[in-house]
Amino acid sequence: MTSEAGRIEPVGEPDGFGRLWTPHRMAYIQGENKPVGAEAGDTCPFCSIPAKSDEDGLVVSRGAAVYAVLNLYPYNGGHLMVVPYRHVADYTELTGEETAELAELTKQAMTALRLASGAHGFNIGMNQGATAGAGIAAHLHQHIVPRWGGDTNFMPIVGRTRVLPELLGDTRKMLADAWPRPAADE
Repeated sequence: MTSEAGRIEPVGEPDGFGRLWTPHRMAYIQGENKPVGAEAGDTCPFCSIPAKSDEDGLVVSRGAAVYAVLNLYPYNGGHLMVVPYRHVADYTELTGEETAELAELTKQAMTALRLASGAHGFNIGMNQGATAGAGIAAHLHQHIVPRWGGDTNFMPIVGRTRVLPELLGDTRKMLADAWPRPAADE
């Protein structure tokens, strides 16, 4: 809006709040890289990640049936997901091997997060289906979100913004270095 004096004036009511702009989240909001169907293939990011290097795919650990990867749009620093290699949507469709390894990598993720970042607690779970909030409902993934006392401060509550203190590549390296190794590797 332009005033009579020719100055550009802000639109809207001033509210005294500063703004933290997070334009990188627009890709998530608009569904970029979200698969268009329920089939496996190039459109599913969880199917394409394993073909990338650990650094490029943000993979922290690889198992025989599942892998652990950093979330591109994290709720907290260190937010990981454990994902089966096989394109499967529903938890009840996992094989016994996949279920067991998903549980084991979840335990390893908790151990690594405690060691690397001193996490005090965790939110662990999966949203089954779009109606339940799954961002990519066609490919099952379990979230492991580290929590710390006082981490829910004014930023996410009032500012509706998450503050992440380091780059995802740095977080991936820190967690990969802290990842528990099987006894046979020692």
